[in-house]
Amino acid sequence: MGMRSATDSPNLLWLAAAAQGLEAAGLLVVVALNLSDLASGQTYQKSNAIAVIGIELIVAIGVAATAAGIVRVRPWSRAPAVMTQVFAVIIGIVLIQAHRFGWGLPALVFAVAGLAGLFAPTSLKALHRPGGTASPHGGPQPPIPPGPPSLMSVVNDRR
Repeated sequence: MGMRSATDSPNLLWLAAAAQGLEAAGLLVVVALNLSDLASGQTYQKSNAIAVIGIELIVAIGVAATAAGIVRVRPWSRAPAVMTQVFAVIIGIVLIQAHRFGWGLPALVFAVAGLAGLFAPTSLKALHRPGGTASPHGGPQPPIPPGPPSLMSVVNDRR
């Protein structure tokens, strides 16, 4: 089983990775803006601001890791990337409805570009896990061991 490299990945997969990376960068901008608000005392409660900044930072790291997985053509990266883009579409629509066009339009454009890149046939083929049911270690799935007896089987055996 050979490793796939980013050199043989399709161009639309690079589009999806770029969209994912730009979204991670956008989240880091939001973290920086929230940190400046926290430092200048423009937050309602400091503890809430710290918690939100921490969550935003964790999400930004996760989105960036997913972008790196797409660049490396890792099959695991497809599901989190699609979920990120779906959430970005929802957030973009909400921001546009709130008349925050400066944030909503880029979010919507990057999300649509990311989804287009992820669902392109060449990208689906590149991110496809061969066999579909293979374990993460590359071999076939081991058989499922029988579980403990159920209560009904114990009751029926006593009859």
